[in-house]
Amino acid sequence: MDLQKSIVKWMLEMTEIEGVAQEILKQLQYYARNVSEKVDAAKEENAKACLKAIKMNSPKGKRKGEYAKGWRIKRTSKRLVIHNATDYQLTHLLEHGHITRDGADRTQEKPHIRPAEETAVRNFLKDVERAIEQ
Repeated sequence: MDLQKSIVKWMLEMTEIEGVAQEILKQLQYYARNVSEKVDAAKEENAKACLKAIKMNSPKGKRKGEYAKGWRIKRTSKRLVIHNATDYQLTHLLEHGHITRDGADRTQEKPHIRPAEETAVRNFLKDVERAIEQ
């Protein structure tokens, strides 16, 4: 009789432990989903801010600012990629400068991508930290 009571008591305790474990698992899944949603929102927000900064700081040149107008956000599976859809060949040349056609001089570099990227990364990391803490 004493053995049956101890078995019943042990089974009740295991049921309670399993219930607690299930509740912990449910709360962790809720937390992960919540953080994931906030990270996705931060990714979207920072990509848009970066795009705006790049467009604003891009060199305008002689062609009515077509280079600056060509910046787009491209969505891949989990990433947002900012690229110049119209004049992608110029991005490196304008950002870092290059030798002129006649080879006599170098053009002045016009950094417009790197500063926006650094700001976006810094802000994104802050937003992710905030999402994890909440």
